[in-house]
Amino acid sequence: MIRTGIIGLGKMGISHCAILGAHPDVDLVSVCDSSSLVLEGFKKYSRFECFNDYKKMIADMNLDALVIATPTKFHAEMVSHALNNNVHVFCEKPFSLNAEEGRQLTALAKRNNLVNQVGYHNRFIATFMEVKRILELNVLGDLYHFVGESYGPVVLKEKAGTWRSEKGQGGGCLYDYASHTIDLIHFVLARPVKVSGTQLKFIFSKDVEDAVYSNLTLETGLGGHLSVNWSDDTHRKMATQITVLGKKGKIIADATELKIYLKEDNKALGLTRGWTVKNIVDLSDIANFNLRGEEYSFQLDHFIHAVKTKNITNRSSFESALVTDELINQLIGDNSNN
Repeated sequence: MIRTGIIGLGKMGISHCAILGAHPDVDLVSVCDSSSLVLEGFKKYSRFECFNDYKKMIADMNLDALVIATPTKFHAEMVSHALNNNVHVFCEKPFSLNAEEGRQLTALAKRNNLVNQVGYHNRFIATFMEVKRILELNVLGDLYHFVGESYGPVVLKEKAGTWRSEKGQGGGCLYDYASHTIDLIHFVLARPVKVSGTQLKFIFSKDVEDAVYSNLTLETGLGGHLSVNWSDDTHRKMATQITVLGKKGKIIADATELKIYLKEDNKALGLTRGWTVKNIVDLSDIANFNLRGEEYSFQLDHFIHAVKTKNITNRSSFESALVTDELINQLIGDNSNN
């Protein structure tokens, strides 16, 4: 059993707590939060040891693994302390608000030979995994364009922000929303290396942007577009989609559906000319504990399995998350130059 603790008992921390609490390979022994109200509830209704000091929890509980689900500004110090105490770390996204800190943490995890993962859950959604597989098989032929999009109703009026919409805490739409889309582009296609024509739009927020638009170039030379807006109330919740166009066809995928258009039959994959639609339920495995979506369980399964087998190779590692943080720095710099 993997002795595990959690720091941060907000929305994501509570979700991770429920999933890990039911995990057959996990002994969830402790939780930590700054809210006395939250901790009182856990003391009353759970068996976990409760702390308001994460350093004391790490010192006292002999942890194998730690989940960090705090506001982003705390990630660097907490991840560093855990790694320096020989604890494997799952950190919520975005990895860091400072790319240099991310580079240091990535190097520290490698140096200490510890499992490290960032919570970019799109990498564990079956439709996006299938897109990656199809593209690796060159089903679309030569690619010539892509679009990565995310929209949702986070900030819909002025002065309605949370820590996520404070520049020094969550980082705004760029870090909270666009990071997911950038990471998905990296996962499905290739590493983004160049940006141009970036626009960071302030719609309702004063301290951070509410929308991000930019042209991206990947390390393969493929160009495409990034379009993200967290002030879009035409969506009930966050909706992420990727579109890829090639000489032989087109793919459009979101978290529930994959649509493939081919100009000719592909007998090897059993795909016919025209449109083929695949639903997430036809592509995804069944999670042991499905809370908010199978992907949240799958990403923690992946992390715990890596800890259990001592395999530091990870589908959503610090190193891959650092790519997103570095590109965000480019987007900020490019916006200031436009």
